Amino acid sequence: MTPERDTTPEDKIVVHIDADLQDLIPGYLANRQGDIQALREALAQGDYETIRIVGHSMKGSGGGYGFDTITEIGSALEQAARSREPDAIRRWVGELLTYLERVQVIYD
Repeated sequence: MTPERDTTPEDKIVVHIDADLQDLIPGYLANRQGDIQALREALAQGDYETIRIVGHSMKGSGGGYGFDTITEIGSALEQAARSREPDAIRRWVGELLTYLERVQVIYD
């Protein structure tokens, strides 16, 4: 089994994705960038339900596209929203931002 990611010397996170998904991946990742803004706005408004829903969606979709880390972050966001933990939500939003900045997709 190929690991989801390998870290290169440039601190890029390399993710191997099935070539059949190549047309879908740029839009999927762009949507996750949009999630960052939505999560920040929801947190500023104390809207934990929106954060929970976004996290749940990420949890469900990440693995299907080959991004297990997005699934893990989504799950953590969903749990933090249920527990109403703003500091944890901020941390996980930061993790998502860092991941999206560093991820490099290789189509196999």
